[in-house]
Amino acid sequence: MIPELGHVALIIAFVLAMGLAVVPLWGTMRHDTAAMNMAPSLALGVTVFVGMAFALLATSFLQDDFSVAVVAANSNSLLPPIFKFSALWGNHEGSLLLWVLILSGWMTAVAYFSRGLPLEMVARVLSVMGMIAVGFLAFSLLTSNPFERLLPNTPLDGNDLNPLLQDPGLIIHPPLLYMGYVGLSVPFAFAIAALLGGRLDASWARWSRPWTNVAWGFLSLGIMLGSWWAYYELGWGGWWFWDPVENASFMPWLMGTALVHSLAATEKRGVFRSWTVLLAIFAFSLSLLGTFLVRSGVLTSVHAFAADPERGLFILIFLALVVGGSLLLYALRAPSVASRVSYTGVSRESLLMVNNLVFTVATIVVLLGTLFPLVMDAFSLGKYSVGPPYFNAVFVPLMALVMPFMTVGPLSRWREDSAKRWLHELLMPGVGVLVVALVLASLGSDGFNIWIALAVLLAGWVALGVIKDLWRRIASAPDGELKWRRLTPSFMGMSLAHLGFAAVVLGAVVVTQGNQERDLRMAVGDVEELGGYRFELLRLGQQAGPNYLAEQAVFEVTRDGQIIAGLVPEKRRYFASGQIMTEAAIDASLWRDLYIALGEPIGEDAWAVRLQYKPMVRWLWLGSLMIGLGALVTVLDRRYRSQTVRKPVPTSGVAGLAG
Repeated sequence: MIPELGHVALIIAFVLAMGLAVVPLWGTMRHDTAAMNMAPSLALGVTVFVGMAFALLATSFLQDDFSVAVVAANSNSLLPPIFKFSALWGNHEGSLLLWVLILSGWMTAVAYFSRGLPLEMVARVLSVMGMIAVGFLAFSLLTSNPFERLLPNTPLDGNDLNPLLQDPGLIIHPPLLYMGYVGLSVPFAFAIAALLGGRLDASWARWSRPWTNVAWGFLSLGIMLGSWWAYYELGWGGWWFWDPVENASFMPWLMGTALVHSLAATEKRGVFRSWTVLLAIFAFSLSLLGTFLVRSGVLTSVHAFAADPERGLFILIFLALVVGGSLLLYALRAPSVASRVSYTGVSRESLLMVNNLVFTVATIVVLLGTLFPLVMDAFSLGKYSVGPPYFNAVFVPLMALVMPFMTVGPLSRWREDSAKRWLHELLMPGVGVLVVALVLASLGSDGFNIWIALAVLLAGWVALGVIKDLWRRIASAPDGELKWRRLTPSFMGMSLAHLGFAAVVLGAVVVTQGNQERDLRMAVGDVEELGGYRFELLRLGQQAGPNYLAEQAVFEVTRDGQIIAGLVPEKRRYFASGQIMTEAAIDASLWRDLYIALGEPIGEDAWAVRLQYKPMVRWLWLGSLMIGLGALVTVLDRRYRSQTVRKPVPTSGVAGLAG
């Protein structure tokens, strides 16, 4: 009965989403206040019934109802309850339901927090989001019903959840990633609503900016957790693989980065109006493209859930309708609202445009590298593989190019500035950063490393910009005013995100250049050294888990005669599936990780062992955490709680500080 109730709840949600897509939009065309006022209630109704369906499917998982096909395929009676619950989205049908649940949650949030906005704008935004919900609910009901039964041939037990997914990462990573993925539908909806209303002024940018920051922040955190999960779970210590499905989440992040900065310029100066709308369209379109890649079966990946051509065709048609329809609307409406605000080539506006162009080109680079093998294979033109050498050779220089502008941009003036002033502000501190970079790059055991020098220089340059901007704001406070009041949440969030980006770059370069690893045969009593540390295999043993049996190796790590850590890597065999999984053991610190993974047994008392020394690898995830939190901090700014539209900075005005 529970699955049937869940199915009915999804059908009701679909009907309400249809109403949300049509009625408020019709009301805006007829100036019918009653119809427009229905939008928040319809959005809430969709959320309630999708939430009900989600809760009922979760109940089926927790009760081991193996008559439900998705439960039988992805769970097992021995599976711990927390993984039974998270197994709900560890498959195609359930993950799609989670997608729709988060989308409906975003709709309700927009309806609640946008009550002070013009009624017509809210109605259009919620109608656009309703159209998106209609598409995904139809996708779920027609091709991916999560409540499909196996009656009367109900299995006695389930196939079990993929052992790779039996990890706390599954609990946190997909929901966070989807919060960002789906959250990009909000600026998309605001952009389409502005096009429909024929009003591409600073107001829509102001209204959509906090939503964009939150979505981008969640996407940053989701990507970070995915990288960390792969690092400790896959057993070989990699943290980014340029996997096509990884790229599918990374491309919206890159385009979202450009959008975040472009929205700031549009809100404050009224520039880049058409361009910002285009970025909003492309950011969400890339989210839909990622959905197609994951669910169409065109990719073979641990992330890919489906191999059903029917599902792939459905999402491809939906993608074409969304992208094609939005670009057609853009082509019809955008040319008539070109920005007439002037600025010079040396100004904050110009630097923000450079930022936009670099991140857009980076997105195109990743997109081409991801799709090229698929396109060539689809047209039977051969099998091609585009791997890290391509992405590193093209993408890395682009990120190095954008970092100098991250320092100069926040210190620059709107409309007009001078290179002479930049030089006066930054020359001497920049020389100091250069000296520090050269010294630090010379301290390694292998002598001077040009790549580490460059990384320290760029990261230090970005940090310098944050410190200079902080000092300028505090020093500019009038006498009698509390200095800290100049440090708005928007500024603090921006600063935190910039510092986080610098930390990611520094960590990526240092761990790439300084990584040490050895593949060895080790028996009990053997001792090996790596990175100045001594690894001794003390003993071998077994440990039973709730649904697996683990072979364990106990290591003692010492340095200069002092015990640093005891590490216990495992090789697990899962009862239901018989799959063998590697569980690495890691001793982590801010400056380095010690990483041990077991390979295969070699004889009765020996194993193949991989030892790794990874300097500053934690800076990757610490920096990513700072980026995500920085984006979320910005929305605490009180300006975003005021629904009045601030007038753009006049063209004749002097510089304003970054908000």
